[in-house]
Amino acid sequence: MSSWTGEGEPVSARSSSRTGAVGAAAAPAGHAFATGHVFPLPPEDVAMQASIDAVRVAGTPEGPVPVVVLAVEGESDVVPIFIGFSEATSIARGLEAEDIGRPLTHDLLLDVMEELGSRIDRIVVTGIEERDDGQGGTYIADIHLQTPRGETVIDARPSDSLALAARTNASIEITEDVFEDSRDDSEKFDELEDIRNVSGEL
Repeated sequence: MSSWTGEGEPVSARSSSRTGAVGAAAAPAGHAFATGHVFPLPPEDVAMQASIDAVRVAGTPEGPVPVVVLAVEGESDVVPIFIGFSEATSIARGLEAEDIGRPLTHDLLLDVMEELGSRIDRIVVTGIEERDDGQGGTYIADIHLQTPRGETVIDARPSDSLALAARTNASIEITEDVFEDSRDDSEKFDELEDIRNVSGEL
């Protein structure tokens, strides 16, 4: 039922990048990739609570591709998002909650936000932008920040959003439409190799 959905290049924050090109990383036929475009969450969209179930590696005709598997509250199906190896490793490290010394990019970003008095309230996977060739698409996500000036919403790739959520225990949400468009049988992904076994020591 799902099409391979994954990730391209980020488009920055809420800005004039609305029509920016999606990154060239190709998703395996059938699913989609994730990038940041600015699409505010419409009030009528129903958000479902989700969590990071696992970060695994799938074998595809294009070679091994990491996939972050989102479990959705009250549902047996999952939402797979295909991402890059560096992003997958960062999410896995965030879930491990271990101090590895010098901060990585996502750790540094969190340090900067905290120094500026901001915190991540939640991240929302808001939609899927279909590819021109009809083979899958690109996930779209928003990071909701609480700042000294009030709430700010920043568009970001779901992989970056999830890496930050893994480090902060911020709430993860997914719209009902995204779930219905990308849901898949969890058993397919239970059998895949854990990213930590592929990447070696984190």
